[in-house]
Amino acid sequence: MNKNNQPQSKLCRLIQTLTYFEVFPALNWVQNIFQKNPSQDHQNQPNGRKIMGLILVAGATGGVGKRVVKKLLTQGYQVRCLVRDIDKARSILGNDVDLVVGDITKPETLNNLVMSNIQAVICCTAVRVQPVEGDTADRAKYNQGVKFYQPEIVGDTPENVEYQGVKNLVEAARRNLPNSDEKVIFDFTQPSAELKSQLKNIWGALDDVVMGGVSSSNFSILEKTALFAGNVSTANSGGFASVRTKNFDPAINLLGHTGVRLRVKGDGQRYKIFLRTESTWDGVGYSYSFDTVANNWIDVNIPFANLTPVFRAKTVKDCPEIDKSKICSFQLMLSKFEYDGALNPKFAPGSFGLEIESIKAYGGEGLPQFVLVSSAGVTRPGRPGINLDEEPPAVRLNDQLGGILTWKLRGEDSLRSSGIPYTIIRPCALTEEEGGKELIFEQGDNIRGKVSRNDIAELCIQSLTQPKAKNITLEVKQGENNTNSINWEQQFSNLQRDPVNSSIF
Repeated sequence: MNKNNQPQSKLCRLIQTLTYFEVFPALNWVQNIFQKNPSQDHQNQPNGRKIMGLILVAGATGGVGKRVVKKLLTQGYQVRCLVRDIDKARSILGNDVDLVVGDITKPETLNNLVMSNIQAVICCTAVRVQPVEGDTADRAKYNQGVKFYQPEIVGDTPENVEYQGVKNLVEAARRNLPNSDEKVIFDFTQPSAELKSQLKNIWGALDDVVMGGVSSSNFSILEKTALFAGNVSTANSGGFASVRTKNFDPAINLLGHTGVRLRVKGDGQRYKIFLRTESTWDGVGYSYSFDTVANNWIDVNIPFANLTPVFRAKTVKDCPEIDKSKICSFQLMLSKFEYDGALNPKFAPGSFGLEIESIKAYGGEGLPQFVLVSSAGVTRPGRPGINLDEEPPAVRLNDQLGGILTWKLRGEDSLRSSGIPYTIIRPCALTEEEGGKELIFEQGDNIRGKVSRNDIAELCIQSLTQPKAKNITLEVKQGENNTNSINWEQQFSNLQRDPVNSSIF
């Protein structure tokens, strides 16, 4: 390349950088005009929920399950539905849902196709209960304002579904869920073709060309690693090369963790990582410098408490601690500078390379990984002092319904003893009402009332995001007042965690 072409080349690279990260939307608009197929070339912001694995929903075609699936998809999660009948599931859930065939009562069907890459499980399975044959609307009964008919079990038994099936699913999840104190953000060791394609559209070069320099870098997906490599030059007052993700929308939630762990192999130089909580192009980044050992794999633990708030290589005083609930982007950098004008003591201009196997969140109390929808009243059959006339139908008819509540409690116990971080939700009588009511949480299994299936579905999803929901068993009913929003952290803050190795509550 001759010298006359260098300014034009630098300008092109600058425009490419700005359009890739959508710094100026007008540039992307102009670019799309000249693209032959802009609908394919233009990339939306990556989804911070989809990038971190998927959620398996069992009982996805049931009253609560289908609502859980719809809400998860609407909120941007990656979902897999465990179903027994594909055709029936398609008619209920639509054609744009990932369905896998399996049966929790048949553990051999809970295979790698079903369980691979899951980050959490929401179990809404239940035996089929319907009105006895010949029951009609004019024979409807009411309890606590909820209409019901004389019920009977249809199909498989409560023992097989509520206990043995739940136990099978818990065991399969225990074998396949990631460590409870870790959350995988990027795993480059076993990337699928789809993941490779996604990752290429997430990470982009952000070099000193934006400041007039001539350094260049790229981010490539290899067979079992990713590679941040290029050439860094101090010419034209430059001296850094980096790769950065586009902003995640929604952001990545790392509440309940104490830091980020990198698995890397470098060239002996000192690199930086930045975590950002602002979607702005040139905002504050929370930085950490780490040394590599040439040609050796190392784990780099980066506590959130040790991150340095930085703006354009200068530390920011009196900056609040990083908000772990909204990590918008990640950036890896090689720079001749440390902070506030200090030089990087392990920097060498020229070619460089940093291989990455994974980026994970680690430590802390973690989050629930298994949400089980059970039922209020599971401990009441046979409990001394219970007045059956005051109890809901499921309690009064427990024996007639094959011990349905008794087996639900056994299913709960299998989850509590598994070692998987969990939330067990015991709703009162479920209704088809729209929901949107305030929710009342209690413990001790004495609560009576009703609650919308819509609200229970939202509770299932929110439980996965709340550290204070970990290892909790709760009963829930709706209150009288409507609400537009719920402070979920506060909702869980007054609940007690289950005793270790507990059984009946």
